[in-house]
Amino acid sequence: MSEIVGTVQGHRDGHGFVQTDDGEVSIYLSPQEMRAVMHRDRIKVRVVRFDRKGRPEGLVLDIVERRKTPIIGRLLNEGGAWLVAPEDRRFGRDILIPAKGTGGAEPGQVVAVELTEAPSLTAQPMGRVTEVLGGIDDPGMEIEIAVRKYEVPHRFNDDVLAQAAKLPEKLRAADKKGRIDLSDVPLVTIDGEDARDFDDAVYCEPAKVGRSKAPNAWRLIVAIADVSHYVKPGDPLDRDAYERATSVYFPRRVIPMLPEKLSNGLCSLNPEVERLSMVCDMLVTHDGEVHAYQFFPAVINSHARFTYTEVAAILGNTRGPEAQKRGELVPHLIHLHEVYRALLKARSSRGAIDFDTTETQIVCDDNGRIAKIVPRVRTEAHRLIEEAMLAANVCSADFIMRAKHPSLYRVHEGPTPEKRTLLKNYLKALGLGLSIGDEPKPGDFQAIAQATKDRPDAVQIHTMLLRSMQQAIYTPANSGHFGLAYEAYTHFTSPIRRYPDLLVHRVIKALLGRDRYGLKLPPVQSSVGRFKTKPKNGAKGLPAAPVKVAARLKLPPEEQAAWETAGIHCSANERRADEASRDVEAWLKCMFMRERLGEEYGGTVSAATSFGLFVQLDGLYVEGLIHITELGGEYYRFDEARQELRGERSGVRYGVGTRVRVQVSRVDLDTRKIDFRMVREPGEARPIGASAGTARKRSRGAEVADWDAEGSAQAALADIKEADREVKRATKGKSTGRGRARDGVADGGGKPAPVRAPKAAGKKAASRKSARSKR
Repeated sequence: MSEIVGTVQGHRDGHGFVQTDDGEVSIYLSPQEMRAVMHRDRIKVRVVRFDRKGRPEGLVLDIVERRKTPIIGRLLNEGGAWLVAPEDRRFGRDILIPAKGTGGAEPGQVVAVELTEAPSLTAQPMGRVTEVLGGIDDPGMEIEIAVRKYEVPHRFNDDVLAQAAKLPEKLRAADKKGRIDLSDVPLVTIDGEDARDFDDAVYCEPAKVGRSKAPNAWRLIVAIADVSHYVKPGDPLDRDAYERATSVYFPRRVIPMLPEKLSNGLCSLNPEVERLSMVCDMLVTHDGEVHAYQFFPAVINSHARFTYTEVAAILGNTRGPEAQKRGELVPHLIHLHEVYRALLKARSSRGAIDFDTTETQIVCDDNGRIAKIVPRVRTEAHRLIEEAMLAANVCSADFIMRAKHPSLYRVHEGPTPEKRTLLKNYLKALGLGLSIGDEPKPGDFQAIAQATKDRPDAVQIHTMLLRSMQQAIYTPANSGHFGLAYEAYTHFTSPIRRYPDLLVHRVIKALLGRDRYGLKLPPVQSSVGRFKTKPKNGAKGLPAAPVKVAARLKLPPEEQAAWETAGIHCSANERRADEASRDVEAWLKCMFMRERLGEEYGGTVSAATSFGLFVQLDGLYVEGLIHITELGGEYYRFDEARQELRGERSGVRYGVGTRVRVQVSRVDLDTRKIDFRMVREPGEARPIGASAGTARKRSRGAEVADWDAEGSAQAALADIKEADREVKRATKGKSTGRGRARDGVADGGGKPAPVRAPKAAGKKAASRKSARSKR
């Protein structure tokens, strides 16, 4: 059998997987094999067998490298023994702490632990406390845990801060050399109310194309902060920026990619101060086509800092009070809106996907806890800036592509064959008369979305369309952007918060100087030679039809490896930032719902799985799970084609979009899980597909299976407030094996066997034990 080196990915259930560096192979490790290794260790394994589905199972041969970063967890004292329960359940086991290694921490506090003895087949890992973060309920603790749990760099190195401190407070004459002065152009920034770093400014005016005597186009200027002027390759600033690769956004806090002096100071396009920028100057026709464009370095002076709300109000009433305050700039905003309408027309003709989805924003109180969760209102101002940024990004990709220079593209590929088949079966099961082909185009998805937007199940259909698509990545191999329907697309507009944008700026600057940018990234120390061909500087026109380009340039191996490494690194760190942000939001929502145990809410099914239903609560925008055992006393079968649960006897169906009423039954802060029980009252509407004669009623006093050890939601709330650890210990070992949608379908493919749901039980302990045994 073959031997493979990879990184261990633990699972909260005790088993794990070995993932190879290229992500192509995943090898299963049994709980027994996981006893001697830990999550994130690098190991060598031998494939010893394959299961009935052809999946490899491995035997651990050697530990190549132990993880060295601290482990975050809660310090506990159980029976006189000190131990730390890791916050990340993928570590699988507690860490023993000697009495002298607690670092002065108190029981229940959150600490960082350094391993002193690795685990083995017969012994638990041991460690010592290196940092005491504080109490579990301290304001901001969820962020402190997340940045360490996901290993997000959150402190700048001393040499980085020293380099930033030496930078000037304002522009010098030497900084302006070789730049076009646009300080008299009324560029403005348009951002959210809470934005602090402004990396893009826009301006628009009517223009002429061809021999027309009247304006028949617009000149759209997008000015982007010139971070590359201050962050040079090989400098400490560049090293830390590459390590982070992106800023991480949490409620009430941002972990920036660059020190504050740059991100909120020198590089931020603050109003009424001179700033360095890279400009994309475009001519856009009435049909929304970019007729010509050019890039150049410039000096700008933002004439105003607008918010989305303010611009939306001005565009909605150009004679209103908001417009009167900004009288001189209102005509330019109107022109921006006109060019946006033209770009929107081109977006529609391209067939780009544009779903209306609801995004939410967490509003916190002074203690860092959720005060409310509100939907983000996407106005014409949001879309205006979005289209302007898309146009600049497309021009940057085209400019680099024409020069045949390596760079990082933002690639979004179409659905995989598996997801394509699942979507086709789903659409067929609905009987819509609409489907996608073997090589679908973005316009196919948009056509389905438009045709179904007025249906009662439109949310369900659009959700399935979105889930069928792949995630976008950074890669030097350009294969286009499926969702936006672009042949080539890159990120140019946010170099303050994204490292790929900084690389694109460096490439464009090199091309403008008739040079080549040689990428050097640690640990790749390549010496990249110059290309012989020289691009022509100046304006370039975009072709009417997209240009077909080779997916990969022929580069020296060292240079190719450097760009591929940068793409993998930036993509991985983007995922890490998203996971950390979601973890913090899940924590806050759990804290929010802990105070609402036992309360009832209306909600909508957001996902159906073989083990239950995920429901989003009305008004609160919080999601939780109704386990399949809470749906009533009959068999439910998961219909993968229709993405719904169906009762075999009653015919009741639960799918995405089904309206339900639920009670909050359990909140587990450690696992970030919220559980609901179904509530049905006399006269309440039945789920879609259930008749009044067949739908079964369920009393409000129905048992919460084994989740509520005291038989009362209110008692559970009191227990959590008085002794959170006692509740955890009391419920330890009573897991029902519930999965989560993001962990995949528990049955593992094929047609799952029906699951038996027990009837409502009484409150006696014997009844609870009987209910568990039926699972």
